[in-house]
Order: sequence, then C-alpha cells, then structure tokens
Amino acid sequence: MLEKSFGLLFYLSKQRHADKGEMYIYLRITVNGTSRDLSVKRI
Repeated sequence: MLEKSFGLLFYLSKQRHADKGEMYIYLRITVNGTSRDLSVKRI
C-alpha cells in the first residue's frame, strides 16, 4: 500500500536588507517528503 503525505507550514523570515524589523511570510509545502519554499509576498 502506498502512503502519501502532504504538509503546509507558514513561517516568518527576516531578510538582511529589511528595515524596521520587517519580517516576510513564507510557505513551505511538503508532498511525499519533497519540500518547496515560496514567498506569499506579504510583509
């Protein structure tokens, strides 16, 4: 039997060039153990 997995994780990341302590929101999607990160383009 094949097992499948799916996960979503939102996290904050401070960029080196961010002013005033701004933090960017990122999303990590994991499907069957393979993950990809992407920015949700929000501060």
